[in-house]
Amino acid sequence: MGRFSKMHGLGNDFVVIDAREQGLDMPPARAQAIADRHAGIGCDQLILIGASDRADVSMRIFNSDGSEVEACGNATRCVPLFVGRDVLIETKAGLLDARSVDGGSSVDMGEPRLEWNAIPLAYAMDTLTLPVSWEDLPAPAAVNVGNPHVIFFVDDLDGVNFGHLGPLIETDALFPERVNVNFAQAVGDNHIRLIVWERGAGLTRACGTGACATAVAAVRRKLASGAVRVTLPGGDLMIDWQPGGRILMTGPAAHVFDGEADWTRF
Repeated sequence: MGRFSKMHGLGNDFVVIDAREQGLDMPPARAQAIADRHAGIGCDQLILIGASDRADVSMRIFNSDGSEVEACGNATRCVPLFVGRDVLIETKAGLLDARSVDGGSSVDMGEPRLEWNAIPLAYAMDTLTLPVSWEDLPAPAAVNVGNPHVIFFVDDLDGVNFGHLGPLIETDALFPERVNVNFAQAVGDNHIRLIVWERGAGLTRACGTGACATAVAAVRRKLASGAVRVTLPGGDLMIDWQPGGRILMTGPAAHVFDGEADWTRF
């Protein structure tokens, strides 16, 4: 039997497994089975916390379709709560410093990557305003914050057909590693509403890396400056980034319950 915790950040929910003392093999089929909300435990992402010789812990992230991804901002905020202290976390996106704050945590998400081949895109183009679009969407921006994001700033967020456009854009050949699709609307000074179609997971209540990427794109396009409040369906995140600097993400994290499972059954 293995122990796990159910946690969430703004409703983006996780099964968090402690594999620091005893490793756990996690092929895609097992991750997908655990994440299944009907036949498994159920989550948007499965998080595997392991040992690290470069940081306090390591973190591996699996989407509900079983695919392993590089970064997850909401899950990163849960790690200090799970471990019980401030931590330096080794991820596929690099080392992330996560510190507890009242009601959640604050994470240094590192510097955004803005080069076309770092997103990555299939061919060279300006990532501030990509000379492409889909249907009646405006030309987007692209940002990599450990994982790839494309951001559309629209006038009416409620008029977007997310279920149609999200998977269409996620799997477009322009994005060789697929892409997280962000639909954003500026609703006030340094305040953005955001809906994210997450690569490998679909529509989620919140996406921390999506909020980071959107804030970076908004500052680059001079739609915002300083700390940006990003409102997702699950609640608000504060994202602070200045050009040339590192991204600081602050927001809630919650522990729901603990449980035990026989991982060989998945």
